[in-house]
Amino acid sequence: MIPTITAFERSPDRGQGLARDMRVRWALEEVGQPYAVRLVSFRAMKEPAHRALHPFGQIPTYEEGDLVLFESGAIVLHVAGRHTGLLPADPNARARAIAWMFAALNTVEPPILEREVARLVEGDQPWTAQRLSLVEDRIRQRLGELSDRLGDADWLDGGFSAGDLLMIHALQRLEGSGLLEEYPNLSAYVVRGEARPAFKRAFDAQLAVFTGQPRDE
Repeated sequence: MIPTITAFERSPDRGQGLARDMRVRWALEEVGQPYAVRLVSFRAMKEPAHRALHPFGQIPTYEEGDLVLFESGAIVLHVAGRHTGLLPADPNARARAIAWMFAALNTVEPPILEREVARLVEGDQPWTAQRLSLVEDRIRQRLGELSDRLGDADWLDGGFSAGDLLMIHALQRLEGSGLLEEYPNLSAYVVRGEARPAFKRAFDAQLAVFTGQPRDE
């Protein structure tokens, strides 16, 4: 059965691969699972039909037969658990890979998203500069810890896993900020992830949605 995921009809990331359906696309491409995509407008995301799939009115969602999932991390974990390629077979290594999935979403990504809120939503506030400085210090702390752990390895724990997939996608939001570039091994880590054929296929599929839409400007 081919699963169906939802994605932005007009993504605010303008096809840069940052919207969270990218994570699910990438995971499905890594395991070789075909999938269908249903594009959803911002208005439709808040309507009852979509909220029945995602109670918070967001994307992505995942439908496979009677199964409906929301939250990108949960969907990636489901895909990784159902197919080979994203979680190790060894039980201990598998548990560690899942721990890195949680670390990406719960420890590394939150201050990165907080920085985006400070810049894009609160940028006109008189306290923004001070808040942004504090947030970036917290990001540097996490990046330093992650950099130390990664060292000169290619991936976080042995071979590429769903933990790397989610961590790399979280770090991508810092590309061009100057913060990621302070840690050359993390910059190289992200580049390695982006070089994977499955990532490129997922990125191209998401970009095609944006380029296929009329431009606002």
